[in-house]
Amino acid sequence: MNQKLRQDANQIIEKAISAVKPEEAVKRALKDVTFSGDVYIVSVGKAAYTMAEAASKMISYKKGIVITKYDHVFGSIPNVTCYEAAHPTPDEAGVHATKEVLKMVSELKKEDTVLFLLSGGGSALFEDPLVSLEELQDVTKQLLACGADITEMNAIRKRLSKVKGGKFAKAIAPAKVYSVILSDVLGDPVDMIASGPTALDEATCEKVDQIVKKHGVKMTDGVKNALSQETPKEITNATNVVIGSVRQLCHAAEKCCLELGYEPEYLGDTYDKEARDLGEKLGSMALKKVNDRKKAIIIGGESVVHLKGNGLGGRNQEIAVGAIEKIAGHKNIAVFSVGSDGTDGPCDAAGGYVDGDTKSALESKGIEWKAMQENNDCYHILEACDGLIITGPTGTNVNDVSVVLIDES
Repeated sequence: MNQKLRQDANQIIEKAISAVKPEEAVKRALKDVTFSGDVYIVSVGKAAYTMAEAASKMISYKKGIVITKYDHVFGSIPNVTCYEAAHPTPDEAGVHATKEVLKMVSELKKEDTVLFLLSGGGSALFEDPLVSLEELQDVTKQLLACGADITEMNAIRKRLSKVKGGKFAKAIAPAKVYSVILSDVLGDPVDMIASGPTALDEATCEKVDQIVKKHGVKMTDGVKNALSQETPKEITNATNVVIGSVRQLCHAAEKCCLELGYEPEYLGDTYDKEARDLGEKLGSMALKKVNDRKKAIIIGGESVVHLKGNGLGGRNQEIAVGAIEKIAGHKNIAVFSVGSDGTDGPCDAAGGYVDGDTKSALESKGIEWKAMQENNDCYHILEACDGLIITGPTGTNVNDVSVVLIDES
């Protein structure tokens, strides 16, 4: 392994993620806001604890509820009850916590306000389903396995829920809701971030039917009936403010690359295609620049993985492994990809790192890495060559950034 490139990669990851921590963004969003009546905090998503903690130090509030991913509560917040639940597939803990939120907001007066702090992961964590939990879990797993993108998934999930697609805003009425949103959806559409609990749904039942047919989603009668019900198309009590996105993550990575002496090339922040294809593409791009002086290529987004096997890993690890063959033997090239929330798929890694030595290191250990790649077992490929990126929970969630580093040859 090229230790210099790995050290640079670690520094870029640390600085990029630090730049999108939600504390300062929440403070900026609330600095000039005045709330009427009693204020209640509801914070949902992978960054829910961090956002609620920041808000609790800025405003006067009566009580609150946090719903976040397991192991993402880092302490107590005065007068706030914290719940942990499953992601990316909802569980009973999340349903129970959501029911507690609905119970709390059901007694609000017209002059009261809910400060709704929303971040990625909310689609799974904030849920009171219109169908059985088992039916919802089955549909969610089908959508994850078939490679549906986040907007397709959320268009369906809105119609299977009592709180998504603007329904939470309706549940709060006549009180007001002020939503502060950390975006994990490309382009920052507020109706799609965590399935838009306080936003008008732009999708229609016709669109949902097209998505179901496109991906061959198998449905029970209960699911079919729920998907035929339209979401609210008028909301008058909600204000939605987006405070952070993957664009900031990418620009922070770009800035750090420049500080480390790399000439950065930014490819945008809307990549949403196959993860492995992106890894191969980045590897090919690196080869064209290998004789240049120090270069960096940065791209952001949220790739997808069409599962073929039953291995362990996530989309960022798939990106990294996808570059192995292309850059093999080029000791001055590295490719890494990381999820800003510190979690990549159902594992403890945030992403993966590979360089020109990775292929030879794997083969010297007799590891059949290509067969493992076909089984979507990128975690164990990277584990074998010290290529896993482990950050732990970061307290934020704004999609992913992938970077190529090309050192002087």
